[in-house]
Amino acid sequence: MNFFFKSKQKGPVELVKATHDAMVRVEAGSEHQRTKANDEISKNVASMLQILRDGGADKKVPDTTSEQVAQLAQEIYTTELLPLLIGNLARLEFETRKEVSIIFGILLRRKIGTREPTVEYLNSRTNVLGSLIAGYANPDAAIFCGNMLRECFKHEVLVRTTLKLPEFLSFFDYVEGENFDVTSDAFNSFHEALTKFKEPAVAFLTDNYEAFFAKYTQLLESNNYVVRRQSLKLLGEILLERKNFHVMISYIKRSENLKMIMNALNDRSKSIQYEAFHIFKIFVANPTKTPEVHKILYKNKDKLVKFLVDFQNDKNSDEQFRDEKAFLVKEIRKLQPPKPDQ
Repeated sequence: MNFFFKSKQKGPVELVKATHDAMVRVEAGSEHQRTKANDEISKNVASMLQILRDGGADKKVPDTTSEQVAQLAQEIYTTELLPLLIGNLARLEFETRKEVSIIFGILLRRKIGTREPTVEYLNSRTNVLGSLIAGYANPDAAIFCGNMLRECFKHEVLVRTTLKLPEFLSFFDYVEGENFDVTSDAFNSFHEALTKFKEPAVAFLTDNYEAFFAKYTQLLESNNYVVRRQSLKLLGEILLERKNFHVMISYIKRSENLKMIMNALNDRSKSIQYEAFHIFKIFVANPTKTPEVHKILYKNKDKLVKFLVDFQNDKNSDEQFRDEKAFLVKEIRKLQPPKPDQ
């Protein structure tokens, strides 16, 4: 008859309060206190996740009528538990970190009518979004923070807010780190932020053109092959996006950018050559080339024609690629000498 003596399960309010108190001990307690607090947090977080699942909050169309789910969510907002958990994610047990990221995603998808309470909450607390980006600095937290960030990036308003944060430019450090899993995840989030929703990305790139591309050039010249290839591919996506027309024009009018892309065309890696090709064609196709860009293309006219005729002929079965090569050869052959005053 032991079930008579089982301790009463904590309700949503008690769970959140107990977790909040335990998080304080994890931050500042002795080693023994931290270990004990971590055990308590693990149990409480697992119970919170169970409440959300039992209440149907993890379904594609969540049940917003569950009183326990509503109580839990409100208490998490009121006590500011999310920033506390995220800021100390690396101190938690592995399974608990995973469960925190799942809870975060479930709460983010939760709706009340047309309202998205967690989206509203995060949009008014940019420190949480900043902490998620900063999580890439710690390998123990990075992947989980990345998962949560990409959940945020499913919401245009949170992408817009994130792009305005000074922490966003920290991605340039995180995508070039030494831990392959972390750098790959960071680049995945970086890519999502710049391509998922066009309007915020255009506004960000337009308002921060100089600062952004000064740092982006470092990625394009990185000693890391994967970073160079991914960066070239993303640059091609950015420049070929129609809404980024003014960004594209700003980029292709600069001769130093053309020189860098031409160097990438000569890279030993065929993958890097191929990504560079898709950017190079934008410079050539531009009908209003700057004198500096025109001069470089004309000076290298014969070499470029010969290079392009023989360029990756193993891909000539791709009709579009073959047509693009033929177009570039034709355009380069048409180049006239620069005017004397150029």
